[in-house]
Amino acid sequence: MTQGQKPGLRRIAAALLATAAGAFAMGTAHAAYPDKPVRIVVGFSAGGTTDVIARIFAKELTEELGQSFVVENKPGAGSNIATDMVQRAAPDGYTLLFVAVTSAINQTLYKNVTFDLTKDFTPVALGAKVPNILVVNPGVPVKSVQELVEYAKKNPGKLAFASSGSGTSIHMAGELFKMKAGIDVLHVPYKGSAPAVTDLIGGQVQYMFDNMPSSWPHVQSGKLRALAVTTKERSKSAPDVPTMQESGFPGFDVSSWFGMIAPAGTPPEVVNKLNAAMQKALDKPEVQTSFEKLGAVGEKTTPAQFGAFIKSEVEGWAPVVKASGARVD
Repeated sequence: MTQGQKPGLRRIAAALLATAAGAFAMGTAHAAYPDKPVRIVVGFSAGGTTDVIARIFAKELTEELGQSFVVENKPGAGSNIATDMVQRAAPDGYTLLFVAVTSAINQTLYKNVTFDLTKDFTPVALGAKVPNILVVNPGVPVKSVQELVEYAKKNPGKLAFASSGSGTSIHMAGELFKMKAGIDVLHVPYKGSAPAVTDLIGGQVQYMFDNMPSSWPHVQSGKLRALAVTTKERSKSAPDVPTMQESGFPGFDVSSWFGMIAPAGTPPEVVNKLNAAMQKALDKPEVQTSFEKLGAVGEKTTPAQFGAFIKSEVEGWAPVVKASGARVD
């Protein structure tokens, strides 16, 4: 080796040291995450189920990770505005999206979607599920799902089911039931669950699938009759109400679900730290109590499990949306 080659070797050595130092600094930064406040974007207005559950997790993440996790509401276009905004954010773990089943439905419902839920995001964790419940006006002479199917078949075109709006998970649950039962019924969309339930109680429509927290108080007061819950297992809040599967509809597993995702490319170390904190929150009695009041059930997943779940939801709802004819440009 000549004397003239040594500066070149020194430059190579310096470059290697710089690379190692950079990698060490990156690792240290990830280990220190979060070192500033984190935004959790919600695509719906404050006070709704998505917002309430997001705030439960924000509080727990703040306590567990030592930085403020702040919920930011960005409603509009069925949550697509918020989803698009987070997709474009830096993949550093400081802008997260609290996603709901709506986004999986929107992939097919909207003609021009600017994001791919399965490719443009990194799944963090599924947080909770809220059962839908099939409720009827007490004036309808049925006390089971099978009786409702028989009654609808004897009265084709005469029954109407309500929803909180075209393309919502509540509407899609109704369309799935219509497809599986082979019944001829009319869909009547409303601007939210509240006016839909009001008309259901008043008898303007005969039945609906609703988020359990919205309708359960009316079932308890006798203003509505519950026929089934849409999850695989019975709800702890309504242990006497059978599931749709128990009622003769195998594979009928529908719920409103909520979880955390981040922009694609978010470092695995950050994702895993967030996931671990969310799992820890689900073990807390106070979180479980808060969920029970909402009729929600905590759900533990790894990031990979949540990613597979999102993919199955996007693919599972696509044929239901298409069959319903619902479409938003």
